[in-house]
Amino acid sequence: MPHSSFIHRFVPAEQGNRVTLLLLHGTGGDEGDLIPIGQSLVPGAALLSPRGRVLENGMPRFFRRVAEGVFDVEDIRLRARELAEFVEAASKVYGFDDHGVVAVGYSNGANIAAALLLLQPRVLAGAVLFRAMVPLEPERPPDLRDVPVFLAAGATDRIVPRPNVERLATLLREGGSSVSLEVYPRGHELGTDEIDDAGEWLAVRWPVRTEP
Repeated sequence: MPHSSFIHRFVPAEQGNRVTLLLLHGTGGDEGDLIPIGQSLVPGAALLSPRGRVLENGMPRFFRRVAEGVFDVEDIRLRARELAEFVEAASKVYGFDDHGVVAVGYSNGANIAAALLLLQPRVLAGAVLFRAMVPLEPERPPDLRDVPVFLAAGATDRIVPRPNVERLATLLREGGSSVSLEVYPRGHELGTDEIDDAGEWLAVRWPVRTEP
């Protein structure tokens, strides 16, 4: 088992699909939460879905926080490195292309995915981040050329202020990422319209090719 400290699920890709979605749940979720969304976003993609190793009042998370919106930056650095090692090990065990991993994260999961982009940019080929905010300010811009990112924000989200997600978009663009920032008429919850939009965005960038 790759990096056995992560409880996880893996769903192999269907023939002809070379995309692997790294599914990262929100606070209180688990490795099964985003499987249906992943299957909807890229039908037939491989799915790698770890459970966060940090517990907050018994609820799994991917890194510690001091308070709502106040993060333990040193823990983020540690957890991002652990997650990067997990993805690399999993690619060897399950045989997927480690250059074709696209993160799909919600809330806390989106934040750790953003941390991967900022701290471990070679791990991901792209990312879909639902309700992400700035996890930390990197010491220098990461190299995110050819690493597109879809950011989905909520217009009335009380957890993620608009300036924060706009700052995240700026940090990613400073690294060379092509960022699509979309704002939806709701709070922190997800809507089917943004999942559909993210699926269309992914289909343009990672079209499924049927092998003969």
